[in-house]
Amino acid sequence: MLGRLNHVALAVPDLTTAVTAYRDTLGAEVTEPQALPEHGVTVVFVNVGNTKIELLEPLGEGSPIAAFLAKSPSGGMHHLCYEVDDILAARDQLKASGARVLGDGNPRIGAHGKPVLFLHPKDFFGTLIELEQS
Repeated sequence: MLGRLNHVALAVPDLTTAVTAYRDTLGAEVTEPQALPEHGVTVVFVNVGNTKIELLEPLGEGSPIAAFLAKSPSGGMHHLCYEVDDILAARDQLKASGARVLGDGNPRIGAHGKPVLFLHPKDFFGTLIELEQS
């Protein structure tokens, strides 16, 4: 079912500071910020060759990243994103296996313009998993 690791997402309290660290200190290529109001985040992607690092900053009052940063004010790993060939088939197989899909179970469009779903971290050893259709 799982394809390649698409990205590792890091929640950050200040996107500008995080971009500066990755771009200027580490010499990485960083995309322009993209606001995703439906997900409550502003994101950039750091290209690292074989995958990406997604930097997430809260956007709006109800941002899930704001809640994460309330517990971890300096930031930290938020989720792992894996590619799947067929997100609906993956969802159905996971649900049949007892895994919990967050939200209403229907994919939403993610930062790459592709359907995504999130899986409950308690089902995957404390790690929030995002699935993205490849």
